[in-house]
Amino acid sequence: MALAQRAAPALLLFLALPAEAWPSLGLPRRPCVHCCRPAWPPAAPGTYATESDGVEWTQLPHIRPTIDISILKGEKGEAGVRGRSGRSGEQGPPGSRGLRGRKGQKGEVGPPGAPCQRAYAGFSVGRREGLHSTNAFQAVPFDTELVNLDDAFDLASGRFLCAVPGVYFLSLTVHTWNYKETYLHIMCNRQATAVLYAQPSERSVMQTQSLLLPLAAGDTVWVRMFQRDRDNAIYGEGGDLYITFSGHLVKPATEL
Repeated sequence: MALAQRAAPALLLFLALPAEAWPSLGLPRRPCVHCCRPAWPPAAPGTYATESDGVEWTQLPHIRPTIDISILKGEKGEAGVRGRSGRSGEQGPPGSRGLRGRKGQKGEVGPPGAPCQRAYAGFSVGRREGLHSTNAFQAVPFDTELVNLDDAFDLASGRFLCAVPGVYFLSLTVHTWNYKETYLHIMCNRQATAVLYAQPSERSVMQTQSLLLPLAAGDTVWVRMFQRDRDNAIYGEGGDLYITFSGHLVKPATEL
């Protein structure tokens, strides 16, 4: 600040000097240039123009004006009419799996369905009186009915007639007779499927045979006594039930 105050009087003195004093100060002499319009014609680049007093001076620099386009930018126009949609492009690759969405609301209760059609079949019969074989092959009849669904078991013939095809569980239980052989077959139609056997003994015992057997509609299941060279018999009393034959459907063929 102090330096500027000191230089101000010297600058005023320098500017107040007459034009004739400028050459004596050793300052370079510059040509007079018109401020309003340049000299015409303009000199070629690199050449010098001459004043009336014969002093050469350089050509004025070429000034190229520029315009700030942002000042000339107008207001945003209205949107034009939407053009037609272009053709669909090729299908791109599948994207990654997105996040799991929220659980939706519970739907309305549907109409009630039809009741399940379940199949049932079974029997359980017994014999209270003992039985001795009289022939080589003899069917065992029964005299006591415990369970007989749809009357599918005939006590007189001792046969169960299958009306519902499927897998059945069968079980035969007898009491042996002292000193007599016990030899029985569980039959399916005319074929022996299982054997219940006990050798002659001075002590009688309970014997049981059971099995799973597939049956078709119309098949018959029954018990057969088989006599060889020995007397074949099963023990029974009027007051107690020692001999039983049972069977029931495990799974119908429609569910297999």
